[in-house]
Amino acid sequence: MSGGEQKPERYYVGVDVGTGSVRAALVDQSGVLLAFADQPIKKWEPQFNHHEQSSEDIWAACCVVTKKVVQGIDLNQIRGLGFDATCSLVVLDKQFRPLPVNHEEDSHRNVIMWLDHRAVSQVNRINETKHSVLQYVGGVMSVEMQAPKLLWLKENLRETCWDKAGHFFDLPDFLSWKATGVTARSLCSLVCKWTYSAERGWDDSFWKMIGLEDFVADNYSKIGNQVLPPGASLGNGLTPEAARDLGLLPGIAVAASLIDAHAGGLGVIGADVKGHGLVCEGQPVTSRLAVICGTSSCHMGISKDPIFVPGVWGPYFSAMVPGFWLNEGGQSVTGKLIDHMVEGHAAFPELQVKARARCQSVYAYLNSHLDLIKKAQPVGFLTVDLHVWPDFHGNRSPLADLTLKGMVTGLKLSQDLDDLAILYLATVQAIALGTRFIIEAMEAAGHSISTLFLCGGLSKNPLFVQMHADVTGMPVVLSQEVESVLVGAAILGACASGDFASVQEAMAKMSKVGKVVFPRLQDKKYYDKKYQVFLKLVEHQKEYLAIMNDN
Repeated sequence: MSGGEQKPERYYVGVDVGTGSVRAALVDQSGVLLAFADQPIKKWEPQFNHHEQSSEDIWAACCVVTKKVVQGIDLNQIRGLGFDATCSLVVLDKQFRPLPVNHEEDSHRNVIMWLDHRAVSQVNRINETKHSVLQYVGGVMSVEMQAPKLLWLKENLRETCWDKAGHFFDLPDFLSWKATGVTARSLCSLVCKWTYSAERGWDDSFWKMIGLEDFVADNYSKIGNQVLPPGASLGNGLTPEAARDLGLLPGIAVAASLIDAHAGGLGVIGADVKGHGLVCEGQPVTSRLAVICGTSSCHMGISKDPIFVPGVWGPYFSAMVPGFWLNEGGQSVTGKLIDHMVEGHAAFPELQVKARARCQSVYAYLNSHLDLIKKAQPVGFLTVDLHVWPDFHGNRSPLADLTLKGMVTGLKLSQDLDDLAILYLATVQAIALGTRFIIEAMEAAGHSISTLFLCGGLSKNPLFVQMHADVTGMPVVLSQEVESVLVGAAILGACASGDFASVQEAMAKMSKVGKVVFPRLQDKKYYDKKYQVFLKLVEHQKEYLAIMNDN
C-alpha cells in the first residue's frame, strides 16, 4: 500500500440508558456513528408518582443492543466502552442481588426511576435543614435526587429493603460495575445527585442531620468511597462474563460513566464552530449552553469559577468537562408534556389516521399543518391568544418549586385539528420560554451565554429548534450526529482506551457541527410579549394559591 501501512480503524461503543429504551452505537475516532440499535425497557407505575424499573431487564437490553452494533466488526478494533444512563437509583443486597423498592416486595423491580416523586415529605424535611451542601443544588434539593429516595426507603421499606441493602448505585455506576466488577463511582453521579464534593468528599454532618447516619458508620461503602472522574479507565476493563453478555472481547477499556444529559453535553459542547458565522467562535466554551431535550430537558452551562445560581443545580466541579464548574438547569417534563397535550386532545385519533396515511410521525404532520394554517404570518404568531405554563410536573429550574402546576389560558369550544396544532405550538413555545427563564437566571448570577447547543430526541423536531432560537434570540447549533448522547458515551470509551490525551481533546475531535438555526430577529417583539405573559402566568398561579389558602 502506498504511503506505508494504514492504521486499522479504531472503534468505540457508547451505550445510553434512557427512560424508555436502551440505545447503543458503534462510533469511530472522528465521532461518526457507524451502527445504531435500540431496545425498549420495562417501566412500572404501581401508584401515582411511583416509577420503577428492573436492573436485570436494563442490563439484558444493554446486551441486546451492544451485540447488534458490533455485528460483522473485527472485535479487536473496538478499543473502549462508555455508559451513560438516567440518574435512577439501583438497590442491591450484599451479594449484589436485586432488592424490592416497592410495598409489593417484588425484588425484580429494584430501581427507583429518576422521575419518581414518592419522597416529597423526605425532601421537604431535608430542605428544612438548610444544610450547607444545599447551596450546591441551587439552595433547594430536588425530589428527583438520591438522598430523599434513600430516606424514603429507610422509613418505608426498612425490613424488606433497607436493612438488607449492600449497595445503592446510580444507574450509570451500576452499568460500569456490571461490566467490570469495579464498584468505584463516577464523580458525575455522586457530585450531581448525591451531595458529594469533588474537593471535600462526603459531608458526615449532612447524612447525620437527615437521619442517614448509617452511611457514615460504614465509611460510605454502600454509596461509594472510591470515586473516579468520567472517562477514567475502570479496573482491568471488561470482565469475561460481561464480555460474553455484550458480545465483546474481555479486557476492553470501560470508562467511568456519565448521567445521560451530561453525556449529551459532552457530545455537543466542545464542537469546532469555525466557519458557521457564530458569535461563540471567538468566545470561550463557557459562552455555550448545552440543552439536552428528551422526556425532560437539562440545561448545561460551564464556568471557570464556581457560580451559584438560585434554583439551578451546581456548581459541580469536573462533573461534565474536567476542570470546569457545571451548572445544570432543567425542566422536569418536556417531551413527555408535548405527548401529554397532543395525545389527550379530542382530535388526536384524527391526527393519527392522517399522519399514518402520509407515512409521517404525528409531529411532522402537525408541523406541516401549522404551515398550512398560518397563511401569511409567521407560524409562531398563531398563539397570540393561547398561552401555556409548562410545569405539569412541578418546576425544577429556576423556581425549584415542586408544587407548581401546568396552566393553559385561551381555550375555545372547538376541538378540531387546527386547535390541536395550535395547542401543540403553544406547548413547544412554553418549553422554549422556560429555557429563556433559566438562561436569564444563569446570566443574572454571572454566566455569559451566547449560543445554544441542542441535542436529544426533541432536537430532531425543526419547530422545537426554531422556537428555541426565536424565543431566546440566540442561534441554535445542532450536531452532525443527531445522537449526541451516544457520541458522548463513546467519547468516554475513547478516553478510557487511552487513544486521546484528555476528554477535551476527544470532545474537539469527535463532536461536529451539523446545522445552525438562527433566530428570526424580526419576531423578537412578539416573543418578548409572550415572555411577559409567561411570567404573569406563574405570578397569577401563586396569587390564586394565596387566595385559596387564605383563612
